[in-house]
Amino acid sequence: MKIKEIIVVEGKDDTAAIKRALDADTIETNGSAINGETIEKIKLAQRTRGVIVFTDPDFPGQKIRNTITNEVPGCKHAFIEKADALHKHGKGVGVEHASPDMIRQALKDAQVMQETYEETITQEDLVTAGLIGGEGAKERREKLGRILKIGYTNGKQLHKRLMMFQVSQKDFADAIEAIRKEEQNA
Repeated sequence: MKIKEIIVVEGKDDTAAIKRALDADTIETNGSAINGETIEKIKLAQRTRGVIVFTDPDFPGQKIRNTITNEVPGCKHAFIEKADALHKHGKGVGVEHASPDMIRQALKDAQVMQETYEETITQEDLVTAGLIGGEGAKERREKLGRILKIGYTNGKQLHKRLMMFQVSQKDFADAIEAIRKEEQNA
């Protein structure tokens, strides 16, 4: 399986994991302090082939994702759950620890983040759904990110992420219903 887009990852171990999963080219950021040269490479890649940002599910990975989103609009974003990116001996989290199947699935589910969107989901909807504040909110946000394939985000950033991915009111409601059913059956 060959991926047309160039995949942006954090380092050489991530590149090796991608290459084990499929045939793809990568750009490595070499950490969260992305330099101007790397941004220019990503811009060129976006213009010529398209880009999928695939960073670790942690704070530095989110920082890289935010920098690229601000500097290079229109990139696709792939997410992997933290549980699927853990080192087998508990020594870190990252794309490099994910299975080839998980990597392929995350890339298949990659989506473009949009900067503007007609708002339909409100902050009040998030509170009502138990996604912000209160017991179990973090776990519900993790489940929501998995169901909608938008990755995990904290309560402050959730609304922005939903808007950037243009999540519809129906998809949001369906995901919340699935989460409630899962909680009832637990």
